[in-house]
Amino acid sequence: MEPNQTFLRETPVRRLLLSMSIPVALSMLIQSLYNIVDSIWVAKLGTDAITAVSLAFPLQNIIVSVGVGMGVGVGSLISMSLGSGDRKRADRCASVGITLAIFHCFLFILGGIFITRPFLALFTEDEKILSWACDYTYIVLCLSFGQILQMCLEKIFQGLGKMKTTMYLMASGCVINIVLDPILIFGWFGAPKMGVAGAALATVIGQVGAFLIYVIVCLKTNIGITIHPRLMKPDRDTVSSIYSIGIPSSLMLAMPSLLTAILNGILAAFGSVYVAVLGLYFKLQTFVNMPSNGIIQGMRPIVSYNYGAGENKRMRQVIRFALELVAVIMAAGTAASLFFPAQILSLFDADAQLLEYGIPALRIIGLGFLISTPGIIASGVFEAMGRGKDSLMISLLRQLVIIVPLGFILSRFLGPAGIWIAFPAAEAVAGAVAVRRLASL
Repeated sequence: MEPNQTFLRETPVRRLLLSMSIPVALSMLIQSLYNIVDSIWVAKLGTDAITAVSLAFPLQNIIVSVGVGMGVGVGSLISMSLGSGDRKRADRCASVGITLAIFHCFLFILGGIFITRPFLALFTEDEKILSWACDYTYIVLCLSFGQILQMCLEKIFQGLGKMKTTMYLMASGCVINIVLDPILIFGWFGAPKMGVAGAALATVIGQVGAFLIYVIVCLKTNIGITIHPRLMKPDRDTVSSIYSIGIPSSLMLAMPSLLTAILNGILAAFGSVYVAVLGLYFKLQTFVNMPSNGIIQGMRPIVSYNYGAGENKRMRQVIRFALELVAVIMAAGTAASLFFPAQILSLFDADAQLLEYGIPALRIIGLGFLISTPGIIASGVFEAMGRGKDSLMISLLRQLVIIVPLGFILSRFLGPAGIWIAFPAAEAVAGAVAVRRLASL
């Protein structure tokens, strides 16, 4: 077997997990930087432009959820197949994964054409905002093939343990986007002045650029597997295996958007300030979760490979070290929420009212960071093992089925504090289930 595959079984666990996780965390940091820069340029067009682009977020999130979820399914199957020594199955999974990604591209073209305007019209009656939102959304949905295919190849490379390659290629797409943003938005250097449509076009060009670089790497180097047209015909076993992991993963990625929408509806009855508090918490959560997600993505191919190879002892060592690393990160998140909530809120120019209600909220919700460690790890582990339903069950416990009803009931007696209490309570229940499931491995 090729050296670039067996290192997942031979490299010391701690060094391997760190070397796999750090590039992914840096990739996510680069992606966050792009989002910030993109928002800065769009904001120069005015509040209406920011509103228009924001309206497109739920539909963009669906693209990401489908693309990443299906990619996780493909990448996990590749790692498990290589671990078990079945190179042919790994080749077939990668090739069929590309076929499914192309199929999803066509679905999003149809969605972009027929869903965009009716969906966006639900959220604004301002014709200018609606027109700009449609201009932006038509482009990012109908031309989403670059993003979907890029994400599929990204997860294939991650399944092979090539984390540094994915970091460099993601960075290349973001750099292309950042450079093109002002050129296409404001018409610099003789380019047409396109406004929000220019921001959308810069985004898809960056995505297509990154995808094409992936293709070049696949054609010019031996990546460890073969993606070939003769293997791209879907077969029932491969497709069902990919979707059995990918669909739960996609649902997990889409879940926070649903949770936010429901909780915003409950909190709005108490005042808009509480909606703002929840929004700021999710910004903090994104920052805390970034390094943790890097560890999960770095852990996933190692667990998949060693699970496929029957190296259960080594797999458990990887899981244990991942738990330790994530616990440290989440403990820092809890400590920051408990001892520095005012400073955190001040980063977002919080006024006196937002500080008054936000400080106790962050202290309560922040308790859930540390408690969430087993649930976060367990979801990633079960995805890596092809047990998508187990992963989804834990995520549902963490992010939906407990928080919503418990928060609603408690809010009838405790006001908004009932919502805040529901967060650590849900993490505690999900954590207990996760610990029990992990202990059985």
